[in-house]
Amino acid sequence: MMNKTSCPRVSFDFTGRFLPPVYILVFIVGLVANGWGLKSLLHNWKKLGNVNVFVLNLGLTDVLYLLTLPFLVVYYFLKSKWIFGEAFCKITRFCFNVNLYGSIGFLTCISVYRYLAIVHPMRAMGRITVTHSVIISVMVWLLVSVQSLPDMFFTKASRNNRKKCFDTTDNPNVEEYLKYNLGWTLTGFCIPFLITLGCYGHVIVVLCRTNTIDKVLKHRSLKLSFILILLFSVCYIPYHVLRNLNLWSRVLTEQRICNDWYNGIYIAHQISRALVCLNSALNPLVYLHGHENIRAQLRRLIQQACQAVMQPSVTPTQFSLV
Repeated sequence: MMNKTSCPRVSFDFTGRFLPPVYILVFIVGLVANGWGLKSLLHNWKKLGNVNVFVLNLGLTDVLYLLTLPFLVVYYFLKSKWIFGEAFCKITRFCFNVNLYGSIGFLTCISVYRYLAIVHPMRAMGRITVTHSVIISVMVWLLVSVQSLPDMFFTKASRNNRKKCFDTTDNPNVEEYLKYNLGWTLTGFCIPFLITLGCYGHVIVVLCRTNTIDKVLKHRSLKLSFILILLFSVCYIPYHVLRNLNLWSRVLTEQRICNDWYNGIYIAHQISRALVCLNSALNPLVYLHGHENIRAQLRRLIQQACQAVMQPSVTPTQFSLV
């Protein structure tokens, strides 16, 4: 149903009820998981391959974003009133974008390295060094920062209420932002996603056809491939599709063109924001399934925790019988 008079009300209250619990959970789980993962990574640094440089940077992007979540929780608890200033609002949104596209970039680098190691091991052996990985990581940081920088020049606070902190921009600038975001989606997500899909698709085919690779290594590589494809599918695809649809609905609203599906798109977009936020807590799965030593440490920690919980406590009666 379409009309050009009055638009149906969008349920903006949904964001304030839905996102804060998600942010709190992701902050706690993500900070613990990434802290432990980075510590284990550095402890086993010499035993790991060149890909660990990308895994380290992946963890750093997560921590950078996780540290901004408490401010966003306060923002939504205050019913979308930003009390930290517009400059810090832009910094917070910039950190989110750097985390999002930095994660995509480093996961893409990991996928290319895995592809070379499995499909072209003789060509890659000895030719890829830690220095190469460091240079590529610096390039990823620079590229992601350059892509994210224009976002900071868009208005992030409402002209009628300076206490807002938009994750995109205000309505008068939304049409220009949609054009920018479509290009951003293409270069920051679609191209890396196709590269990752192509790499892991070829890796899965090679692993399934080859019988000379160690079964444990094959199983681990296949599992890592499925994890990263699942990570892209769950966290990143819905967010980019629904983000652009939500921006388009706002453009149409500014043009006095209204549809009944606007509210549904808005709510779905907020759910996709929660899913993309989860990537900061799920990325440590790369640590767990990429390196056997780290997985063994995790198993020991879980076993120790279970033993501590299951161990019966000593009662005063037992002391008196000794």
